[in-house]
Amino acid sequence: MLFSSLSFIGIFLPIVCLLYFVVTPKLRNYVLLGASILFYAWGEPVYVAVMLLTIVVNFVGALLMERFDRHKRLWLILTILADLGFLFYFKYFNFFAENLNALLHSHIDFVKVLMPIGISFYTFQAISYLVDVYRGDTPAQHDIFKLSLFICLFPQLIAGPIVKYNDIASQIDEREVNFDKVLCGVRRFIMGLSKKVLIANTLGAVADKIFEQAPDTIQTSVAWLGSVAYSLQLLFDFSGYSDMAIGLGLIFGFHIKENFNYPYISKSITEFWRRWHISLSSWFKEYLYIPLGGNRKGKKRQYLNLWIVFLCTGFWHGAAWNFIFWGIWHGLFIVLEKATGWHKETPLRWKRALQHIYTILVFVVGWVMFRSDNMGYALSYIGNMFGLVHPHDVLYSLAFYVDNIELIAFAAALLCCFPVFSHLQEMASRHRWLNILLNIWLIALLVLCIMSLASSTYNPFIYFRF
Repeated sequence: MLFSSLSFIGIFLPIVCLLYFVVTPKLRNYVLLGASILFYAWGEPVYVAVMLLTIVVNFVGALLMERFDRHKRLWLILTILADLGFLFYFKYFNFFAENLNALLHSHIDFVKVLMPIGISFYTFQAISYLVDVYRGDTPAQHDIFKLSLFICLFPQLIAGPIVKYNDIASQIDEREVNFDKVLCGVRRFIMGLSKKVLIANTLGAVADKIFEQAPDTIQTSVAWLGSVAYSLQLLFDFSGYSDMAIGLGLIFGFHIKENFNYPYISKSITEFWRRWHISLSSWFKEYLYIPLGGNRKGKKRQYLNLWIVFLCTGFWHGAAWNFIFWGIWHGLFIVLEKATGWHKETPLRWKRALQHIYTILVFVVGWVMFRSDNMGYALSYIGNMFGLVHPHDVLYSLAFYVDNIELIAFAAALLCCFPVFSHLQEMASRHRWLNILLNIWLIALLVLCIMSLASSTYNPFIYFRF
C-alpha cells in the first residue's frame, strides 16, 4: 500500500487514527503494531513471514548477547549473518545467478526470487539494533512486541527513513500525543503528498516518455530534459515519501529524524551526501565507515574506506551493475574532493558558483545511471547529453514533452529545491492570519492531490522495491 493512494488516505489511515486515539495509551502500541502488519500484508501477504522471522531472529540474538556476555561477539556475527542472508537471498540471488551464468557461459535454470518490499530498510534497522546492544549503547529489548513495533512501524517500514533503535526506544515506551503534534504531522503529511503527487508524478511521466526511447533517437536537448525531469522526480518522490513518514510519526507521537535537507543546493558531492538520504548516509558512516577505520588510519586507508562505503551504497540500492557503477561514480568524486579540498567552503563567489554547477552535473549524470536499465543504455544516453552521440530518426521535438502543467511542475520543483516553504512556515507560526492562510493553502493542496489520484492511474514510487 502506498501513502499516496486513495485506499490509504481514505480508508486505512482514518481507521487507524480513530482506533489509536480511542484506546488507552497502554494499548496504542498494539494498535500500531497490528496496523503495521496489516499495512505490510496488504501488499506482501506472503512475505510477512520473512519480516516476522527477522524480528524473532534479532530479538533472540540480542538476548543471547546479553545473556552470554563472553560470547556476545559470536552471537552478534551469527545474527547479522542471518539478517544479511535474508537480504542476500531475496534481493541479490537473481543478480549473482544471472552473472554466474554469463561468466561461465552456461544456461543453468534457477527459480526467480521475488524481493519483499522494504527488506533493505527493515534489515538495516535490525542490524543497527544489534550493534547498539553489542556496544552497550542500549539494553536488549525483552518485550518482543516493542521490538516488533520498532522494526515494522508502518510510517517508515517500506521506504525509511532508517531509524536507529537508540533514537526511538524511549518513544516506544512513552510518548506524548497532543493536538499541536497531530496538526504539525498532518501539515507535514500533506506537504509530502503534494511533492509526490503534484510534482514527482507529473515530472516522472515526462522522464518515462524520454527514457523509454533509444538514446540515439532523441535530441540532445530532450536528453537533458529527461535527466533533469528524472532528477527532480527522484528528489520529490523520495523526500515527499519521507515527509509523509515523518508527518505520520508525529501524528502518533513519534519524532523521526529528517531524511532530506535540500540536497540540490549542495556545492560538493560531500555536502550532497550530508543532505541526501541522511538516514542511510548516517547508517553507513556509523556501522561501516567508522568500524573500517574511518579516517583514523591515514589518507590512503580513508580513501579505500570511502570507496567501500559507496560501493555498498550503490549495491544497497539495487542488484544491478548500473547501481554499482552509480555508487562508484559518487565514491570517485568524494575521494577526489577529500584529496583536493574542493569540498571546503570558500568566500569567493565565482568558486561557489562553479562548485554548485559541478555538483549538479555530477549528480544529474549519476541519476542517468540510476534510471537506466543497464550501463550500455546509460553510457549512450550520457554521450547524447554531451554531444558524443549523433541522434537519427528523431520523432519528437522538445515541445512535445512539456505542456503548461509540466512547466508549472518544473517551476514548482525548482522553487522547492530551496528552503522557501520552511521559511514561510516559520513566518506563519508568528502571525495568526498567515497561519490561517497556510492551512487553507494546505487543504487546497490536499484536494488537488485527491483529485489527481482519482483521475490518474500513474502513481509510481521509485524506492518501493529498495
